[in-house]
Amino acid sequence: MNNKEKLSNLLGLAQRAGRVISGEELVVKAIQNQQVGLIFLANDAASNLTKTVTDKSRYYDIEVFTVFSTLELSTALGKARKVVAITDAGFIKKMRTLMD
Repeated sequence: MNNKEKLSNLLGLAQRAGRVISGEELVVKAIQNQQVGLIFLANDAASNLTKTVTDKSRYYDIEVFTVFSTLELSTALGKARKVVAITDAGFIKKMRTLMD
């Protein structure tokens, strides 16, 4: 199992643990409230969504990763999503180690 698969499994686990915020409006609101530590944005997301999320994230100094496609992100979460924010420090730490 490679690191991307491990990351996908960890994302699903975080979803089941309730440590994930998904959907454009909820993620942007969570960024503004500084409840988020890490964001996964689908690498094939629409340009307006990509711009909104990256601009907000840059302003609030939150990392955005585009390692998954929409299909991979949706499969990991069990529902169709293009942007996902992780709120738990433990999950964030493990995910960062997998991406390095």
